[in-house]
Amino acid sequence: MNIETKWLEDFSALAATRSFSKAAELRFVTQPAFSRRIKALEEALGLVLINRSRTPVELTEAGQLFLATARGTVEQLNEVVRHLHHLEGQQGEVLQFAAAHSLALGFFPAWIARLRREGLNIASRLVASNVGDAVHALREGTCDLILAYYDPEAAQRMDPELFPSLPLGMTQMVPVCAVDEGGEPLYTLEGAGSIPLLAYSAGALLGRSVNNLVRERRLRFTLLYETAMADSLKSMALQGLGVAWVPRLSMQAELDRGDLVICGGVEWHLPLEIRLYRCALIRKAAIRLLWRKLNDGLGGVVS
Repeated sequence: MNIETKWLEDFSALAATRSFSKAAELRFVTQPAFSRRIKALEEALGLVLINRSRTPVELTEAGQLFLATARGTVEQLNEVVRHLHHLEGQQGEVLQFAAAHSLALGFFPAWIARLRREGLNIASRLVASNVGDAVHALREGTCDLILAYYDPEAAQRMDPELFPSLPLGMTQMVPVCAVDEGGEPLYTLEGAGSIPLLAYSAGALLGRSVNNLVRERRLRFTLLYETAMADSLKSMALQGLGVAWVPRLSMQAELDRGDLVICGGVEWHLPLEIRLYRCALIRKAAIRLLWRKLNDGLGGVVS
């Protein structure tokens, strides 16, 4: 039997809200993705846990019996992880970061190196994660800090008193494509024709801004590929398959080499703010030190 912990957490959220849409919002995933995860749990167990014919939804008898096990398993696992972190902290605190994939590769290494050059020698552990899972880990105390792009919609669901944040810098989402043999862009947003679009999947944080821009400027396109990962879109663009909006910090080397080129003017560029989040309930001395140093200007602001 192969059951993921997040499925148990999803099931607990659904039991509490009795609504797929509300539970998906709590779990920071789209409703279709949330529904697939609940279905995967049922298939792994070989049981029907939810009566979907009722509104609001109800747990089946099997679901009611399984709920206590699901909640107990998650609580026990979280308690063990918190205990292990406490033991590790007594030996020398290691800060666990959760970061968006593009920031994990394009921002975090240089930022940590800059902090160390400026005298803050913190020990760190990094996990690349989507925003929803990272926020949940922060709430549960299984990570210490989140490195993410600022998202107004997600920020509305995070109490700033409980989850304070600091701006670390700015980057841009820019439309890019590969070049032809003469070094010219394969596609351009300035023409009248339709372009092949390499897009973010529904619900992806970066995709919301891009989708709004595409609608506002009435871009003509044919959807060629979807994913939640910026680096995957970059790889597809490098193959010459279409146009993708990618954070500049994720592809500066490709731009410098000329493997990718920006294929739209500044009106097609989108600003992105990089923020660091913590939970005010976590009392690690290393977190307090890092926060104080960042407030004092350590590490600078990246743009």
